[in-house]
Amino acid sequence: MAQQVRTFSENSKCNLLHQVNFPLSVALVLAFFYYCYLNPRNQMLGSISPGTSKAVSKIYGQQSRKLSRMVYRQPQVLTPARKDVLVVTPWLAPIIWEGTFNTDILNEQFSLQNATVGLTVFLTEQETFYLNVFLQSAEMYFMVGHRVIYYIFTDKPEYVPYLNIQKGRQIIILEVESYYDHWQDISMQRMEMISNFSQQRFHQEVDYLVCADVHMRFSDHVGVEILSSLFGTLHLRYYRLNRTDFPYERRPQSQAHIPEDEGDFYYAGALFGGSVPEVYKLTKACHEAMMVDQANHIEAIWHDESHLNKYLLYHKPSKVLSPEYMCNNTLKKIWDHQGKVTPKTTFFPGTCLLVYPKTLPAVQ
Repeated sequence: MAQQVRTFSENSKCNLLHQVNFPLSVALVLAFFYYCYLNPRNQMLGSISPGTSKAVSKIYGQQSRKLSRMVYRQPQVLTPARKDVLVVTPWLAPIIWEGTFNTDILNEQFSLQNATVGLTVFLTEQETFYLNVFLQSAEMYFMVGHRVIYYIFTDKPEYVPYLNIQKGRQIIILEVESYYDHWQDISMQRMEMISNFSQQRFHQEVDYLVCADVHMRFSDHVGVEILSSLFGTLHLRYYRLNRTDFPYERRPQSQAHIPEDEGDFYYAGALFGGSVPEVYKLTKACHEAMMVDQANHIEAIWHDESHLNKYLLYHKPSKVLSPEYMCNNTLKKIWDHQGKVTPKTTFFPGTCLLVYPKTLPAVQ
């Protein structure tokens, strides 16, 4: 009897061990099968394993294209591209001067983003001539080889000239109601419009926004070297001055007020931009500040440009464009005649943008 009881007990232990081991074995087999065959990460890695003959592989829904071989001059760590100008800010944002970048490399890298650039401009009835020159010159020099959408804000769509544009580009007319008659007020309204459309539309259509003044024409290459999350442009008249001489808004009553012991650079309101989210933040903040000023019956000395400078002082741009990107042709001639062109201003022959004076009869 004792032998029978012992045998029964041993059999029970074996059965129990078998019952435990069988589900455990099944679980281990299923885990191994999932890891080797069903794991999405392993499937993705397998699809782009070395030796694949596909030129294009899909990764996370995007396309990775094979880069072409490039031959270019090796950068020299101990030989700076420019010795005559500041090429980086104290917060490590590059200042873009001619000779500090390789356009071919930038274009190749930018093409990997599959990005589209939006260029905003405002048009009134009196400015048709300027828009025609602006668009024609942009077709020659602005973001050549990349997708571009021209956003034209106007209350007179019929005044937008017809233009045969390049493949991969389009013109979108945004009809808006104009509340103002003078250019100073219109320039303030654009902050509101860009802010609204960035939130409602731009973020679905473009990756970067470049906000420009219609009183300009492109005269040299302006490409992807200017693009970053947020960029501003050094004003030609003030880039050599001390901060105390900048035409900042100095009245404490204004939201654009900047004390005399503060300031990095003076930025031109005619050319700024960045990613759509950052441009939205900038224009929204400037518009709200202008509304506060308006309620307090005060107007900043240089209107939207004053508020732009206040914003960029406390929200540092990730890239700064040199005065090469913003040149007044009249001022250039005066400086040349007076012999005031120094080695720091050798960029004049290659200026990328020329600005028409706003005192012309057509835009008064």
